[in-house]
Amino acid sequence: MSILVKPIITEKANRDSELFNRYAFVVDKRANKLEIKDAVEAAYGVTIDSVKTMNYPIKRKTKYTKNGIVSAAISGYKKAIVQLAEGDSIDFYSNL
Repeated sequence: MSILVKPIITEKANRDSELFNRYAFVVDKRANKLEIKDAVEAAYGVTIDSVKTMNYPIKRKTKYTKNGIVSAAISGYKKAIVQLAEGDSIDFYSNL
C-alpha cells in the first residue's frame, strides 16, 4: 500500500510551507497519522512534529443541457498537512 499519493502544490500550500513549515499531501484513505508520519519521514528524510488529516467527500454534480441530464462526480480523498521540525524543509522542485 502506497501511503503518499502526491504532494499538493497550490498557492495556499506554498504559502503555508514558506511561513509555517507545513506541507500538504494527498494520502491513502485508509492511512492513519502514524503511518503518514513514517511515510513522509522515510520518503524525504525529515523530522515531523505533527500531522493533521482531513477527509473530503465525493462531490456530485448534475447539469441540465440541451442533450439531456449530464451527471459527474469528483472522487473523495484524504488530505494530510504535515508540520516539520524547525530547520527541516522539503524541496518538491529538485527532481524537475
